[in-house]
Amino acid sequence: MLVLRALGLGDLLTAVPALRGLRAAYPDHQVVLAAPAVLQELALLTGAVDDLLPTPHLGAINWHQPPPAVAVNLHGRGPQSTQSLRALKPTTLLTHAFPGIAGPEWNGDHHEVVRWCRMLGYFGIPADPSNLDLRRPRLPSPVPRAVVVHPGCGFPARQWPPERYAAVARWLAGVGLRVAVTGSAGEQPLAQQVAAMAGLPEGSVLTGRTTLSELAAVVADATMVICGDTGIAHLATAYHTPSVVLFGPVSPQHWGPPHERPQHCALWAGSTGDTFADRPDPGLLRITITDVLTAIARLLEVTPSNQPDS
Repeated sequence: MLVLRALGLGDLLTAVPALRGLRAAYPDHQVVLAAPAVLQELALLTGAVDDLLPTPHLGAINWHQPPPAVAVNLHGRGPQSTQSLRALKPTTLLTHAFPGIAGPEWNGDHHEVVRWCRMLGYFGIPADPSNLDLRRPRLPSPVPRAVVVHPGCGFPARQWPPERYAAVARWLAGVGLRVAVTGSAGEQPLAQQVAAMAGLPEGSVLTGRTTLSELAAVVADATMVICGDTGIAHLATAYHTPSVVLFGPVSPQHWGPPHERPQHCALWAGSTGDTFADRPDPGLLRITITDVLTAIARLLEVTPSNQPDS
């Protein structure tokens, strides 16, 4: 079975229930996930994937085996993703409705997790949207019980200002909590800026120093995660780590943590905007420092005193 989801960390984690549904429906098949190579370690932690076929983006899939018995499009609704799988001539192709291919119609109002579970349900394959947990990596966390502040986001529109993250980190450190700043290698200048403005001690910045498995270990053992709408938020969900996630311009209705898990708090100003804008979304900017600290205090069950102005 070849499953296409050539996307990022959050995309992988929101597809875990669907992947597990496929594994249960086809227990004797080898399940190969076509996704970016960097995701291999975490893909194996799902327990639903046997191997990863490095696929950094859409296009011709580097598949050199006989046609797969089953090909599954968990990437999108086409045409490129569907045609890429169709070109492999699988015996069975599971995808959303496409000219000449039966499948469910695409519904843009579905939560990302629910979307793929419902697609499989159309083909008689049950998948539980709540089945989001991830096995813990065997690596220990380098910063046990830290509060993780993750200021970076893949799109500028989702980027809460660094000075606000710094104010939050400063408050956390001020009440005696260990703070770790995380991010990708490209986000290191941002992380250093936040740590410096917050007055955090040397060694607080893990940005660019962890693999995805090491980051997963950090999150699995963390006291809390504070971040925007990005992949690490889904790691917090996978490990039941309390989180405060700042949304904008996308609604948490589509990408937020499950409502049935009260340890996750999704902050949203109630408006949507342009995901690809080159500046922070106006709705995101309406989320204040005080809003975030109040959410943190509620989840940690501490009294928020001496809060900075928003």
